[in-house]
This record gives sequence, C-alpha cells and structure tokens, in this order.
Amino acid sequence: MKAFLIDRYGKKDPMRAAEVPRPEPRDNEVLIEVHAAGVNLLDSKIKSGEFKLILPYRLPLVLGHDVAGVVIQVGPQVRQFKVGDEVYSRPRDHHIGTFAEYIAVNESDVALKPRNTTMEEAASLPLVGLTAWQALVERMQLQKGAKVFIQAGSGGVGTFAIQLAKHLGATVATTTSGANGDMVKSLGADIVIDYKKNDFAAIVQDYDAVLHSQGPSELDKSLRVLKPGGTLVSISGPPDPAFAQEIGMPWFLKLVVRLLSAGVRKKAAHRHLDYAFLFMRANGTQLREIATLVEAGVIRPVLDRVFPFESTNEALAYVESGRAKGKVIVKVK
Repeated sequence: MKAFLIDRYGKKDPMRAAEVPRPEPRDNEVLIEVHAAGVNLLDSKIKSGEFKLILPYRLPLVLGHDVAGVVIQVGPQVRQFKVGDEVYSRPRDHHIGTFAEYIAVNESDVALKPRNTTMEEAASLPLVGLTAWQALVERMQLQKGAKVFIQAGSGGVGTFAIQLAKHLGATVATTTSGANGDMVKSLGADIVIDYKKNDFAAIVQDYDAVLHSQGPSELDKSLRVLKPGGTLVSISGPPDPAFAQEIGMPWFLKLVVRLLSAGVRKKAAHRHLDYAFLFMRANGTQLREIATLVEAGVIRPVLDRVFPFESTNEALAYVESGRAKGKVIVKVK
C-alpha cells in the first residue's frame, strides 16, 4: 500500500512516499480503508523529534493521527463493528499511521462516523474533538454559566472547543486575527479579541477556566485572567508530574518534567489555581458522544483545505505555516 513515512527525525526533510505492507488486524482490531486523514501540528512535532522522549517511536514511521474510512476486515474478537461500517478514529499513540491507504486500529478507539458528514469532515474531528472534550468536560468540568477563555479560536482545536463550550452553557472568550473574527463569532464566541491589536489579559478577567494552546508568555498571562479556584488546561506544555505518572515515564524523565513545570505550578498554587497538562488520548466512547453532537447539529466540522493524498507533504507544510482556519485534510480515496 502507499504511505507517507519518515526515516529519521528532522524539520527539513519531507516525508517519503513509499510502498509498505498492508497491515493485518490483530484479534481486537479493525482494518480501515482510509478515505480521508486529518493533518495536525502533532504530526509536525513528532516528525521534528520534539516528542521523542514522550513518544519514543521506532523508525521508519508512518505519520497521521486522524482517520475516516470503511472497515474492510475485523479481528476475531471484534464485537462492535462489521465489514462495511463507515467509521472514524484517532488511533492510540504508538499505533498511528493514517497517512496511508489502510490502517489497523483497536476497536475501542473507533466509532461510527457521524451520518451527516462526508469522509473529509469526519476525518477533521477525532483529534481536536477528543482534545476539547477531555479538556472542557473531563478536566475543567465546565458548567452552565461558567466563563472560559479559549486561545487561538480559529485553529483546529479552537473551532471545536468554542462550539462545545457553548453547548455546555459557558460564556466564551477567544483570540484570533481580525480577519477571522466573524468566523469564530459564528461558532458561538461571545468575546473575540484581535491578538494583533489587543492584550487579552487586559480584557479577560475573573474567568473560571482557560484552554491554553500557545507559548510561555501567553501561559503566564493566562494564569492572571483566572479567578481563585480556576483551572488552566494546557495542550502546549509544559508537561506536569501527573502526566509523567500517567504515561509511565522513567524516574529521570519524571524529574525533568517536575523541574520543567515547577515554575507554572508554583505560580498556579500561589493564586489558588489548578494547572494541568493535557496530552489527548484515544477514546472510542467519547467519539460516539461527539458523533451524537455532530448529528444533532450542535457541532459542525470546520475545514480549511483538502489536499490530494500525493500532496501530503504540502498539507503538512500548510499546517506548519499557522495560516489554517479549522482543519486541513488529506483525501486518500
């Protein structure tokens, strides 16, 4: 089968188009014929080697974390799916590889795709949807009437998180460029801050929660916009000891993580805030919940561009440029 893979870590070298063996599903896996794959900044970070301590992959590696397609084979222990099912998934870490014509995925990481979406739209949802769900529902436990600040509202995670937060009954503030203001308002944002003209910390005050997805300076300012007892969930770091424990890091890496996050954790404790690092995990049950919201019209996929499969490197470069509004997709079939 055709696939795009890396032979070594590095920022400059493009992925290599190659013929690789079609995977055979294990007992609890389904083999998915890939119709569309989402392209994420996570793919770029893994390619560059930024996450090699957290996710020590064996090379060569086929990249890709989002998939929508059709089940063409099931393992003998699979009970939830059958051949012909249209599904979507974010395969679990160490089992990625959606920039390919086929992928075998554990059935617990898979859900039937929303019936009212195309394959391209469905492929845009898993990673960002699970990230937003695990941040807003699990970690923040966002309630009706809460105020939440979501950074980078026009990005993949931001466009989904705004819609989910509004569904949960929250007041939503976000940052974006002036050109994207109307788009994020259409998704439900109540307060839209043009980051090129205004400092969000001067506008957002006494908030219950922050979804942080940017750099260290924005992290420090984000702590200041929260009221005592508030929660900051970061998807861009630094990792915290709870995360290190969760993924079973060796003791020396746990020590490194503790040191890296000591500053933000100290500042958060001083302000009586809760800081948590989120590295989204695969979860088919949550994808079923998300599919229900999409079918009900509560969440709509936001796509920027769809690239042909042979242009997967160009799709990744476009994501790296930071210009995407919503998700970038590769159409495989």
